[in-house]
Amino acid sequence: MRVCLSSGHGKYVRGASGYIDEVDEARLVVESVADALRESGVEVKTYHDDVSTSQSENLDRLVDWHNSQTRDLDASFHFNAYQDTSKPMGCEVLYVSSTGMEIADEVVDRICAVSGLINRGPKKRTDLAFLNGTEEPAILIETCFVDSTADVALYRENYEVICGAIADAISGEDDGIPPEPPEPPSTVLFAAAGTCSTFGGPDDTGVSPSEGLAMWFSPDECPHLMLKDQPPSTTGMARRLDPSVFYVACRWDYDVTPKEMLRGPQMAMVTNADTGVQRLAHVADWGPHGDTNRVCDLSEALADSLGVSTDDEVTVIYPYLPATPTS
Repeated sequence: MRVCLSSGHGKYVRGASGYIDEVDEARLVVESVADALRESGVEVKTYHDDVSTSQSENLDRLVDWHNSQTRDLDASFHFNAYQDTSKPMGCEVLYVSSTGMEIADEVVDRICAVSGLINRGPKKRTDLAFLNGTEEPAILIETCFVDSTADVALYRENYEVICGAIADAISGEDDGIPPEPPEPPSTVLFAAAGTCSTFGGPDDTGVSPSEGLAMWFSPDECPHLMLKDQPPSTTGMARRLDPSVFYVACRWDYDVTPKEMLRGPQMAMVTNADTGVQRLAHVADWGPHGDTNRVCDLSEALADSLGVSTDDEVTVIYPYLPATPTS
């Protein structure tokens, strides 16, 4: 296997800066991941842009370098930014092709399993020059948020295992953490099986422009679920949900899973009942209404990733507690 890794932005075209600096950290991660991949027998080349003086030149130079190499996978390393916050924000991995989606899903799951970062999931992006310009399967890793004190603390504490998890996901090595480990029945507080539908986001006219969410009362409480800006002609959080984030709504029993718990870091596991494909999802709301006879509402991205449509069968368990990593 041959892999090409590059750090986002450049020496003179700086990226995000907060409690850590995106360009500096991305360069460190690239080299650490490259070292781990080489130990697994993977052929790796790395690149950092020390020349470009504009964003367009930087993007062209990165894409041109990747396309000049003989490789099986391209990966670009970045760090995210939102706003100054102490709240955990998490990791996401971006892709544009179906092959990239599979790798992105594996990478983000492994990073979050070993680090405790919130899993924002794999996200399809069709507007990024790196993903669109590279000619082989490609991913863009947003490791964590540079302006979240919670993220930065987890990143610093778990730097080595994060880099190792990325390398293991790319190389296919088993690091002792099953990507979808079995859940001991005693830890499951909520389980449901039945049909699903989708909800939330600017285009969901099934919810009113002012409709809120049962779990959350302000976008500042759940920035990992929200679009950065309120969609025009709307005021409610349901329409501000980011449809590219993996989230789920079920008819939770608050006596068993109180709102305070559902608002916490634990996620639900949603499974396509026909294919067995599984995805982790954030809790976003209470629903759907009992009159629908459906057991859950999913974000558009989650439904697409699971390969389900309205009224397809799924199962949901909460909380999903991965098996303890073994050395």
